[in-house]
Amino acid sequence: MGLLGLLVNNPVAFILIAIPLMYAIIFHELAHGYVAYRMGDPTAKHLGRLSLNPLKHLDPLGTLMLFLVGFGWAKPVPVNFGNIQNYRKGMILVSSAGIIVNMILAFLALLLYSFLDPPQSSMLGLMLFFFAKINIILAAFNLIPIPPLDGSKILLGFFPAGVQAIMLRLERFGFLIVIALLYFGVLDPVIDFLQMVILSLINVMLP
Repeated sequence: MGLLGLLVNNPVAFILIAIPLMYAIIFHELAHGYVAYRMGDPTAKHLGRLSLNPLKHLDPLGTLMLFLVGFGWAKPVPVNFGNIQNYRKGMILVSSAGIIVNMILAFLALLLYSFLDPPQSSMLGLMLFFFAKINIILAAFNLIPIPPLDGSKILLGFFPAGVQAIMLRLERFGFLIVIALLYFGVLDPVIDFLQMVILSLINVMLP
């Protein structure tokens, strides 16, 4: 069921899922732009993308897909790596920024969740739980090394120029490949495994 069906059948559940999902995606994209800005690329800042305003980040088609089928996307934050002095370092740090922020947000949400007593019985507890879960899923999904996902760009930072050129040419087809793999469930065990790894790392840091 997409979010549209959830809105009709269970408005409370819609709010508990839609708001955390929206801001998990926004923080993810904001992290890319902010790290790029700190490394010398002002592109995202000049375009007004270093903002928590959802209207700056939401993609019309991605938002529609999110409501209809439960899977969507935001507008990618534009980054000009030519403005970054160390291209390889920039590629690795900018690409990993969104994943790291999602993991930090999941940790903070679960940390606050652990202080609630009992956590499951309050609206805040449920919202923190969904926020943590969504951020873990988003981090795991973006770690997959298929263009244009962040995992592929992190790897690109370690590859020689020739391999980078091949991978960048494949990026135009990457999104269709990801959609197809998701549709047939090929990526499900990969995402489940990555979620388990991320949650294990977070649990180690929780009190």
